[in-house]
Amino acid sequence: MVTAIVLIKCDVTSIPETAESIAQIPQVSEVYSVTGEFDLVAMVRVRGHEELSDVIPGNLNKMPGVTHTETHIAFRTYSRHDLEAAFAIGLAES
Repeated sequence: MVTAIVLIKCDVTSIPETAESIAQIPQVSEVYSVTGEFDLVAMVRVRGHEELSDVIPGNLNKMPGVTHTETHIAFRTYSRHDLEAAFAIGLAES
């Protein structure tokens, strides 16, 4: 599984509508409205790197309201569950 974090700048008059449209893309698991330089952050999950071109430049970038994107590909995923399991190795259950 490949995870890409897509930072998105939007037309400010259509941020909610743009977010809703992006959230409808099957490979998009979450869309966050955020503060700062970017307006939205989308989490894209695909089976292989090749699929990213179909999803991001092929679909997401063409959504009405999207003016700019910046994509970051995750090397590894860490979650609270993974970290708790890693730190619990070798500890006896009480």
